[in-house]
Amino acid sequence: MNHIVGNNLAKFRKANRFTQEQMASFLGIQRSAYSNYELGEREVPLDILEKAAALLGCKLSLFYEEDASLVDNMLVGAFRVDNLSVEDMREVAAFKNVVMNYLKMDNLLK
Repeated sequence: MNHIVGNNLAKFRKANRFTQEQMASFLGIQRSAYSNYELGEREVPLDILEKAAALLGCKLSLFYEEDASLVDNMLVGAFRVDNLSVEDMREVAAFKNVVMNYLKMDNLLK
């Protein structure tokens, strides 16, 4: 399962044009630890996955998805911006969190 999570994490990171260093800085971890997560060599803690999902604008469950086509379909809407600071990334994550919560509420009301 670590390899599936790592592979999906890498796909979302690359689609959003973030470097491993940017992701690690945003997540508050070393780049080497982040690299180990993407390689599937270490299990990603839930709190790290939650922060990554917020930044990458995806459901947490997509990191565990084995069907590559479902993950690839979500990559179409990736938010691509270059040269973001960690603070910029926090703002992007907060905005995406608002959008994700809106979509959840909208689904509940249907």
